[in-house]
Amino acid sequence: MSMFGGIDASASGLTAERLRMDVISNNIANANTTRTPEGGAYKRRYVVFEPREKKEIGKFAGFLAGAINRNNQRGAGNGVRAVRIEEDRTQGPLVYDPGHPDANAAGYLERPNVNAVAEMVDMITASRSYEANVTAINAAKGMAMKALDIGKG
Repeated sequence: MSMFGGIDASASGLTAERLRMDVISNNIANANTTRTPEGGAYKRRYVVFEPREKKEIGKFAGFLAGAINRNNQRGAGNGVRAVRIEEDRTQGPLVYDPGHPDANAAGYLERPNVNAVAEMVDMITASRSYEANVTAINAAKGMAMKALDIGKG
């Protein structure tokens, strides 16, 4: 992979982790939402990722990486893309609260299936992944600057 291919792969990681953090933030914000427009309690959402194909890499980075993977193998380092955002269909905990307007006929209220602790762990993981991609981009930028300095001398 070329230097610009590495930057492109890390940039796709930044975009993916940003989306993941947005979805996690939405889950945390709706941790107490018992009524949604679709009806029922809020259902946790999560992002599904998959590796990018070589043809999805940016044109410039793809051109520079053309000498690598000539046999069109799907190798590591091509980046990642978000495929879809899915809803976790598991039922949330039922709480007996007959006075709540969203309680069923038996007096039970379905709470959202959002676990705040698990969401915070996911948020920390996404944040660290984002930081790792920023570090990789900065390292590639530093290598490019050193290469330009070598060319000057």
